[in-house]
Amino acid sequence: MKAHERLAAEMFWDRADQFKIRLNWEVNVDAHGFERDEYNDLNPLYVIWENADGTHVGSMRFLPTVGRVMVNDHFPHLLGGGPIFSPTIWECTRFCLSRAANPKVVAALMLAGGEIMEGFGVEHVVGVFDARMVRIYRRIGSSPEVLGRDGEGRAQISGGLWHFASEAKAQVAQKAGLSSEISRLWFDRALGSKSAQN
Repeated sequence: MKAHERLAAEMFWDRADQFKIRLNWEVNVDAHGFERDEYNDLNPLYVIWENADGTHVGSMRFLPTVGRVMVNDHFPHLLGGGPIFSPTIWECTRFCLSRAANPKVVAALMLAGGEIMEGFGVEHVVGVFDARMVRIYRRIGSSPEVLGRDGEGRAQISGGLWHFASEAKAQVAQKAGLSSEISRLWFDRALGSKSAQN
């Protein structure tokens, strides 16, 4: 993260803007204006979409469920059967978009999530999402299996499990305006050859 300190700072600023200001969630914002929580101290993997000038546009955070994760600690009632612990299931949290993000950024981040799954042998991703995301996931072709729900209407939150099938990857790539070959190349450049990860 040292090599990308400015990008990381912008991610935490945009997280504060999205979760605290725009969504009015009960999250902590520190003296630097960062939205951070204890899971940022567990060495998570971040996926960040940046502009050509290197500024943050969107991001999300991944942690394996074999360690501490938010869904088990705070949302077990949304998992449909108790906590999840598996080396092939990772949690995705803090899906964040800056105010400058265009609709293709959501699909680009989901495509990157698919590369994470393929590259690290992850079979499913688990996460909690609110009602506004249901239509967005459906539109880009990446709807989860819903494990449980809480609340009603716009206030409803759900726990979901994503399996990234190859046919879905092509659709998500198209919505992002990218080729799956490009996303694979970016993964390999950032994290090494997929063959080395498996």
